[in-house]
Amino acid sequence: MSLAEDLLELAAETAREVGRMLVDKRPADGPDVVQTKSSPTDVVTQMDRAAEQLIIERIRAARPDDAFLGEEGGTRAGGSGVRWVVDPIDGTVNYLYDLPDWAVSIAAEVDGEAVAGAVEMPRRGESYTAVRGGGALLHTAAGARELRVNAQVPLGQALVATGFGYDAGRRARQAQVLTGVLPNVRDIRRGGSCCVDLCSLAAGRVDAYYERGVQAWDIAAGALIVQEAGGRVEGLDGAPAGPELTMAAGPGTFEALHALLKPLGPTRD
Repeated sequence: MSLAEDLLELAAETAREVGRMLVDKRPADGPDVVQTKSSPTDVVTQMDRAAEQLIIERIRAARPDDAFLGEEGGTRAGGSGVRWVVDPIDGTVNYLYDLPDWAVSIAAEVDGEAVAGAVEMPRRGESYTAVRGGGALLHTAAGARELRVNAQVPLGQALVATGFGYDAGRRARQAQVLTGVLPNVRDIRRGGSCCVDLCSLAAGRVDAYYERGVQAWDIAAGALIVQEAGGRVEGLDGAPAGPELTMAAGPGTFEALHALLKPLGPTRD
């Protein structure tokens, strides 16, 4: 196998194990909130930290010289040229409320480029994987299928996923942008997990996605899955996707979404 395929195998196995742990050990009355981060609505549970620690332990056992970037502080340098970008629970509030749309996201970068990504959705019974240049797959109990984004969907017929930040001021600004988007699309979906939204795009369940404020760990695996399913993932005017803005869609739809969003000022708070 190639290095990227080896990395994907480790990412997928680890994500599955962590996903099972998160389901099995979730307290019946919900996990305890350990602390809040950027605002009172931006929570960390004890299970976020336990999940990230398990991911790091499993990967370090197999590849002790790799670097890590984790949402909950599991960041370390490495000397191998490989870095793992990890979100132990993307959609923590959904997990807290026992809603199904949350995921374990693990991506592997080689020299700064994502080459393998795995997103595990235990409550959906779905696993998404991608290797750069090798396509993207959805794995379920029924088997695996190749993913392709919907292409050339007119914006007025497009189902568009989005999300909102935790800061009240940013949310107010995002609501203003939304008033310019909603009349021009089929409808909006807000699921509460960036990587679930990106995988839904790759699977053709939504036609486009945009959000301000997502971080590297939110999009590292999901963006690769979308790209390998034939979609584009970028910021405004060809900038890299990231905290300023992340937009994703299939050919034709992406360009229309960009044209709609740009005059609305989606990168302003």
